[in-house]
Amino acid sequence: MNLKVYLTIMIALLSSTIFAQMKEGRIISIDSVFALVERNCTLLKISEKNAEKAEQAVSIVKNNLLPSIDINLSALYLGDGTILDRNFSNSQNAPIPHFGNNFSVEASYLVFSGGAVSNSIAKAELESQVANLAYKKNLSDMRFLVAGYYLDLYKLQNQRQVFLKNIEQTELMIKQINAKQNEGMALLNDLNRYKLMLQNLRLDLIEIENNINIINQHLVITLGLPKETNIIVDTTIQNLKLFPYSQEELMNIAQQNRPDLYMSALRTTIAEKQIELAKANYYPSIAIIGANNFNGPITIEVPPINKNFNYWYLGIGLKYNLASLYKSSKDVSLAKTNKNVADYAKTLELENTQIALFAAQTNYLESIEKLHTYETTFQLAKENYTIVNNRYLNDLVLITEMLDASNIKLNAELQVVNANLNIIYNYFKLLREIGKL
Repeated sequence: MNLKVYLTIMIALLSSTIFAQMKEGRIISIDSVFALVERNCTLLKISEKNAEKAEQAVSIVKNNLLPSIDINLSALYLGDGTILDRNFSNSQNAPIPHFGNNFSVEASYLVFSGGAVSNSIAKAELESQVANLAYKKNLSDMRFLVAGYYLDLYKLQNQRQVFLKNIEQTELMIKQINAKQNEGMALLNDLNRYKLMLQNLRLDLIEIENNINIINQHLVITLGLPKETNIIVDTTIQNLKLFPYSQEELMNIAQQNRPDLYMSALRTTIAEKQIELAKANYYPSIAIIGANNFNGPITIEVPPINKNFNYWYLGIGLKYNLASLYKSSKDVSLAKTNKNVADYAKTLELENTQIALFAAQTNYLESIEKLHTYETTFQLAKENYTIVNNRYLNDLVLITEMLDASNIKLNAELQVVNANLNIIYNYFKLLREIGKL
């Protein structure tokens, strides 16, 4: 068996296997893709839980506003005491009632801490907002990611149709050349060239099918769909209404919606709160305190009195760490440095946003221009193919010109397919950069 026949058999077997393994299709719109990734994506679930943790942290910090109450209850066995002279002589036994009890309640309410509690709460609330914005950013990134896969899948499915059409045309051309060869009007070499072209098209089709399966599997897992799902792109995505934006409009929208800008601004505010927290160590903490104690027996008397003794008090407690006078200055200095870093990060994020918006808008407008160019190219390629095909059938051109015309038409058709979807891809990228995806 020669190599050409073997290659033909292998391609035929591979093609039949691929088509036999194709699953039943399910049309899924881009809106459904976005809804599925929001509901089922593991990364987003982690981000969502982080946001919940940040909200719980706010509740925990707010507990510092509540009074603290300590209760102590104990029952104990008391052994007899021993009385000694100062030089440890003349030891005497001092009987003590053996059952002892203790019950105490102490409550305190912090009324002043130099702003430590209020600033801690404000800082926790800001961190909660950052966590929610991080979720929003991850959601936008995941939507953009699956939109890219979705459009790639559309491109490949369109390419498959183009290649199937070209395979059909090539098979028809082979039949025509066979007929001409039987009449002595075509060379065997011409027939072999088209057969070789047909094999190459079939190999390319197998590669396309494999890429479709790979992207389909990626989407199925990310979207949380059953593993046997075969996603078919909803072709109405080509009718997506695209809104033109000026550079100024894009920047205004981004400042209102882009999570990165919001997060950088919040981190600056958090750094300011951290300075206030560091400064709070300069101040004493003041609390209202109250307690009640119920103890027995009374062991402070000699001999002990076998009775219960209850007493209570109410007052104001002041606590101050003298070491803060020389330690807190370093904490404040560090907090101010972090604030400067946050300010620079905010400026950098604004610069990055401007760069990203300009690049996204430029790529979007460029993709529109490319589509217009490719449409013109494809129209010319079709006209050229028709002319060359007619001339070839009338024996006015060589087979090489016919092959060139066919390849040019195929490439031009694929360029139009891809360019049309590239516009949508770049539009989605533009929406992600302004925080609207």
